[in-house]
Amino acid sequence: MTSNQVECQNCKGLLYGKKYALKENEPYCLPCYNKLFANTCAECKQIIECDSKDLSYKGLHWHQDCFKCAKCKSSLVEKPFAAKDEIILCTECYSNEYSSKCFHCKKNIMPGSRKMEFEGKEFHETCFVCQSCEKPIGTDPFITKDNKHYCVPCFEKDFSPRCKACQKPITSGGITFHDQPWHKDCFLCTGCKKELFGESFVSKDDDPYCQQCFAKLSGQKCDGCTKPITVFGGPQYIAFQQRQWHIDCFKCGKCDVSLVGQGFLTYQDTILCGKCGSNTESEI
Repeated sequence: MTSNQVECQNCKGLLYGKKYALKENEPYCLPCYNKLFANTCAECKQIIECDSKDLSYKGLHWHQDCFKCAKCKSSLVEKPFAAKDEIILCTECYSNEYSSKCFHCKKNIMPGSRKMEFEGKEFHETCFVCQSCEKPIGTDPFITKDNKHYCVPCFEKDFSPRCKACQKPITSGGITFHDQPWHKDCFLCTGCKKELFGESFVSKDDDPYCQQCFAKLSGQKCDGCTKPITVFGGPQYIAFQQRQWHIDCFKCGKCDVSLVGQGFLTYQDTILCGKCGSNTESEI
């Protein structure tokens, strides 16, 4: 820009036919502008004149030709870079000097790249993968076994016990019967197929049965009420000469008094208390 009227705001010299610069809309000749306002290059320590390109980063300034990696001296103009203690480095030199290494591939984790951290170890995001399916785990839940990481579906597929009934993985809960794992919902009576979890049951030929089905299977029926006799909860029945009774059904066939813990007599197929038995004998 030229003018035959304008003068330098500092030295008052006319700017006619000369280049000048504006600072807050005030004109300055180039020597005055450089003296008053130009920045100093952090590399060569020389003034960055107003007709030179001024590159800046965090309050520091460089000539375009001086903006280089402090280690390998390659130009950083329009290239990614990183700073450490006010020293500017290209990303490769920064990685070699300061970046952590991926625990999996042993290569540098470049500045600005995504990484994963686990138990004090760092990984490239693409290196922190499921040991089985090799898919990146990312932020999904995972399980570690023998220092190897598995996504939940693969861990369940590879390591979870499988239900003896349905052969699917048991991921939580479950019960054990004859050293075999079962889902709670799959542990059923062999006879009527009702769920046995939380219920009393009996094993026959390595198969589980509910009380009712086992009683039917065993063929034991009360001689008094003819209903099945079960064996749960201790001695709940009385046996005599190939015959069985529920405790509540073991009564005198004549006066209906309980015979539990009492002496009794038999007359033909009937059991009698001592009194009724004596009367029967006298009648005979």
